[in-house]
Formats: sequence, C-alpha cells, structure tokens
Amino acid sequence: MSTAPPTPAGTAPSETGTGGYVPSPEIIGAVLSHAERAPRPGAWSASLTFGWRAMLKIKHVPEQMLDVTVLPVVMTLMFTYLFGGALAGSATDYLQFLLPGTMVMSVVMTTMYTGVAVNTDIRKGVFDRFRSIPMWRPAPMVGYLLGDTFRYTMASVVILIVGLVLGFRPGGGPVGVLLGIAVLVAFSFALSWVWTMFGLLLRSEKSVVGVSMLVMFPLTFLSNILVSPATMPGALQVFVNNNPVTHLVAGVRGLMEGEAVVGLAWVAGWGAALIAVFGPLTMRLYNRK
Repeated sequence: MSTAPPTPAGTAPSETGTGGYVPSPEIIGAVLSHAERAPRPGAWSASLTFGWRAMLKIKHVPEQMLDVTVLPVVMTLMFTYLFGGALAGSATDYLQFLLPGTMVMSVVMTTMYTGVAVNTDIRKGVFDRFRSIPMWRPAPMVGYLLGDTFRYTMASVVILIVGLVLGFRPGGGPVGVLLGIAVLVAFSFALSWVWTMFGLLLRSEKSVVGVSMLVMFPLTFLSNILVSPATMPGALQVFVNNNPVTHLVAGVRGLMEGEAVVGLAWVAGWGAALIAVFGPLTMRLYNRK
C-alpha cells in the first residue's frame, strides 16, 4: 500500500489513485519556482554559446588542431621545395606565387571536418537535446561554423609565419595580408554549409570524409593554386577558370601582393550562393532528422 508524502503547509492534501501518488495543483505550485523566467536567448547569443562549445571541444581534444598547425607547414614546405626549382627557377621565387594558394588549399580542405563533427554529434544523440531547447533553431549549426572560423584563422596564420621565415614578402603589406585572410575565412564559412548538409545526410564519419574528399580534390588541384591556368589544355581551362577556388585564390593573391584584385565579385557571389542553397537544405535536414 502506497503512502502519500507530507504536504507543504497551507496546501491541499494530495490524492492516491489507482495509478499511484497524484500531487494536487496546490502542491505542484508550492514546489515550483515563482521567480521570473529567464528571457529566451537571442539568435546571436545562442550562436555564440554554441561557438564557445566548439572551442571547448578543441580544448579537450587538442589533437584535432594538427590539421591546422602541422599539416599546413608540411604542405607549404613540400610544394615549395618540390616544384619551386622546376617551375620558377628557385624555391623563394615560387613561394611568392605559391603561398596564397597553399593557404587557400589548407583552409578550404579543413572545412570538411565541420561535417564530421556534425555527424558525430548526431550519432551520439546530442542534437535530440538541442532540439528540445527553446532557442533559435539554426544556432547549433551556426555555432559549429563560428568555432571553425578560429581553426581557419589559425591555419592561415601558421602558413603566413612559415612563409615569412622561408622568404615570402607580401607586396600588399599587413593590410593586404589581413584582407586576404578575411576573404578566405569568410568564403570558408560559406563553404562549410556544404559539409554540414553532408554531415546530416550521410550515415557515418567515413562517408562524410569520403564524399568530401571526392569534391575537394578536383576543386583544389584543378585550379590556379600550383600553376597558372594558361599552361593547361584548353578544355581543362574551361573548368579551372570557372572553379570558385580559382577565383578565391586570385582574390587572395591579389590582395596579398597589392596588385589589381580580380575575382572578389565572383568570390562574394559564390559565397552567397553556397549559403543560399545549402543553408536551407541543412536546416531542412536538421529539423527532420
């Protein structure tokens, strides 16, 4: 036989039905907090909170920083000394052309890990908890991307430091370098929406990595990162000249060198198109997952 717990002073007694103890409305009201409910977080506040969550994951798993610290150094050294003598006569001369392209390649390829992180959290059931919180629905996705912008910036700075040590001298000065990195990080933010969609759509981390590499390799290597498109066959030039990575490299290279900047309008257009197409697709999958 069940025994009803003691009732708070000044409240009606509870009832014990066939289904067990049933507290009265007075008892429920007595134990609930009467303080003013905290206001619902705004879109920007919620996004920053999830961005901070992404930063804390870096703190607890520092190994994931290898792709934005060690790998960019390896790529810069490898391409500079592998192709420098053959393509430009010396590694130092080739570095003036290569470094902005290497920076773009490293950062753009890093964006795919956003999809891997999303896929991992889905499999762990973390998103089921997020969806139950009263907040701006896209905040978890935007938070992922805001956290990753720190990784993109770090990779850019690491490559710049290595380049300066090896002899890279940007003609655009500090302002040109900062503008080039800002354009690169902004485009990478837009491109990351593609991988968040794959992270929600595909069933495993390996699938996300496999599909991402299938897309990224043609985009990065069939571009103007390593050589000028003028040396390529005519049919290949059609693809290279319309590749968004080609426009991005041209814009970043022009800003860093202090030369006439070309391709920035294309970069802005491609970035806006990526967000306009893959942002809604990502949120549709997120709401229905």
